[in-house]
Amino acid sequence: IFRSEDPTRPVTSGCDNPNAGFDGFQDTVDVFGYNYKPHLYAKFRAANPMKSLYGSETSSCISTNGEYFFPVSNDKSQGAQNFQVSSYNLTAPPWATIPDVEFEGQDRNPSVAGEFVWTGFDYLGEPTPYGDDPTPARSSYFGIMDLCGFKKDRFYLYQARWRPDLPMAHLLPHWNWPERSGQVTPVHVYTSGDSAELFLNGRSLGLKSLKPFEYRLRWDEVRYEPGELRVVAFKAGRPWASDSLRTTGPAVGLSLSADRTIIKSGGHDLAYITVTAIDSRGERVPTADDLVRFGISGAGTIAAAANGDPTSHESFQSTQCQAFHGQCLLIVRSGGPGRGTIHVSAESGSLRGASIDLTVE
Repeated sequence: IFRSEDPTRPVTSGCDNPNAGFDGFQDTVDVFGYNYKPHLYAKFRAANPMKSLYGSETSSCISTNGEYFFPVSNDKSQGAQNFQVSSYNLTAPPWATIPDVEFEGQDRNPSVAGEFVWTGFDYLGEPTPYGDDPTPARSSYFGIMDLCGFKKDRFYLYQARWRPDLPMAHLLPHWNWPERSGQVTPVHVYTSGDSAELFLNGRSLGLKSLKPFEYRLRWDEVRYEPGELRVVAFKAGRPWASDSLRTTGPAVGLSLSADRTIIKSGGHDLAYITVTAIDSRGERVPTADDLVRFGISGAGTIAAAANGDPTSHESFQSTQCQAFHGQCLLIVRSGGPGRGTIHVSAESGSLRGASIDLTVE
């Protein structure tokens, strides 16, 4: 049917059935795709030396932005609690894999053309692993980014993979754990470098190097103490990138940051405003969950508000939103054909409020 309708382009298929690569079905398509089958890449290539192959749906790792559960387990069935999933990115459903496993499958079989990851963003519905339970979850946990487009830790694992020439390093988890003083709190680092040294309050916790088919650096025996966690990454023996986390104070105020401050008139253009609960040093407080109320005046309206929490049932059209791990998102729309200014404000109880002005042209 496909070729009769459009003979100009190759035909492909994403296949869940492992037999599809060997029972003749593979001969009916020009480019063959496997879903969640990195363990079959080598076998497929041996049986089909001239057939193009790619990962048509991969990984399905699950996580909640900003959530971390202990103890940390390498068992992919673990890491789910309280209708959330740990952001150590070691959890996946039975059919799926963590990103590291897919990366290894491709690196051991370089003829694989690449992958389509499930998914770029969280989405409404399909709240695996809680889909069979009475659950407050309304959205998925699969995304590299959450419902708001906030980057999960996993974003940086893929960034290190897909942009090897970009100097970057990313630390996790956050470093606000007063209840874990002296307890083992593993630290993971994603980097496009090949090694890194970890420091806690200026004290070296050791230099580690990525071995073949390793995609994250792990310090699994770190005992929590408040202060500064810092990593320095190296590439070919030279400093490459760094990242740091500090234990914050309590939230004392809000800050607003827009992805653009000028939008077009007509009632269709949008500005995305990140709302952050900050401490006295201006740093995001990753444990803050304050309720934020929004005000707007001038040439615009509130289009939506959200916080990325898969269990939140707050309306997207609400004029208030509870912070989730210290942040939430407000989307503002231009109000009509006229030009002017939009004034947006955010308030939350005793916290210092914040405001921002947008220009409508």
